[in-house]
Amino acid sequence: MTTVVNTGLSTGTWAIDPVHSTVGFSVRHLMVSKVRGRFADFSGAITVAADGTPSVSAEVSTASVDTGNEQRDTHVRAADFFDVEKYPTATFTSTGVRRDGDDYVLDGDLTIKGITRPVSFALEFNGVNPGMGQGEVAGFEAVVVLNRRDFGIDIDLPLETGGAVVGDKVTVTLEIEATKQQ
Repeated sequence: MTTVVNTGLSTGTWAIDPVHSTVGFSVRHLMVSKVRGRFADFSGAITVAADGTPSVSAEVSTASVDTGNEQRDTHVRAADFFDVEKYPTATFTSTGVRRDGDDYVLDGDLTIKGITRPVSFALEFNGVNPGMGQGEVAGFEAVVVLNRRDFGIDIDLPLETGGAVVGDKVTVTLEIEATKQQ
């Protein structure tokens, strides 16, 4: 059952602006710190129906991963992790939006390495601005914690002292600016 949630966005299509948006992540490294990264190449749209209900679709180029270390990035692109040769994109398609106090939850299907799982992003709507002559602009922040193993990223790099080089939990953080299409 889909719940109608009116976010205040005007009806139509809102394109995600990659210049003013970030698709980032963090994951435990050596059990004591975090490695952070981002994807440089992504696209998506928010479509708002006549009743005000939004739907979201997005695509990320997994080859565009950037953790600030080329050697690590090369490994993350390989079959052990994203296997970008075989799975060049990750996708998200929303299945619903629901209120959560003053914020929202964005439910949908996330596909990584050909494996699709339902996920729920904690979503903060930052509002709408008239923009700078290019049309209305809306802002969002969304966060979800994933288990990388659920998406076939199941490499084991155990440490002698226990634990692993790479943690299982990955926090995905989206900072999105979307522009109303004319």
